[in-house]
Parts: sequence; C-alpha cells; structure tokens
Amino acid sequence: MPRICWFYGIAVYMYYKDHPPPHIHAIYAEHEAVIGIESGEILQGELPRRARDLVREWALQSREELLLNWRRAREGEPVQPMKPLD
Repeated sequence: MPRICWFYGIAVYMYYKDHPPPHIHAIYAEHEAVIGIESGEILQGELPRRARDLVREWALQSREELLLNWRRAREGEPVQPMKPLD
C-alpha cells in the first residue's frame, strides 16, 4: 500500500487493485478511515473532526489526480506522490 501523501500528521495511502468505489485510506495517529474520492465522505472508520475536514478538503481539491492514481493502482501501475494540503 503506497503512501501517496503526508500532511499535518495525516498519511494518505492507496491500495493496488483495491475494490470500488474509488477511495483512499487516511491514517492519523491511531485513527484510520476510508474516504470516497468522489464525495470526500468517510465510507468506513473514523478520524478526529479536524483531520477528517483536512482530508476531505485535500481530496476534493485533488479529485482528478486521485482518480488518475486510482486507475493506475487498479491496473497495477505505480501511483504518483501528490502535493500535500497547503
């Protein structure tokens, strides 16, 4: 599971050949959540409110690049590191 981004103590990962819908995995301290790329909403797990809001903002800003990485990962190709939230 490659880490594609790191910001404010939040690590964002994407699994190779993962199941739909397109999503990312965000880990902050002992919390972990699966976040939908299209909606920015938590699909599974939980994050503290501030971390959740930061990941949602980043995911929505980066949606096109995330979807491109999702397609790469589904095809077993290398995913690209992404810019963190400013």
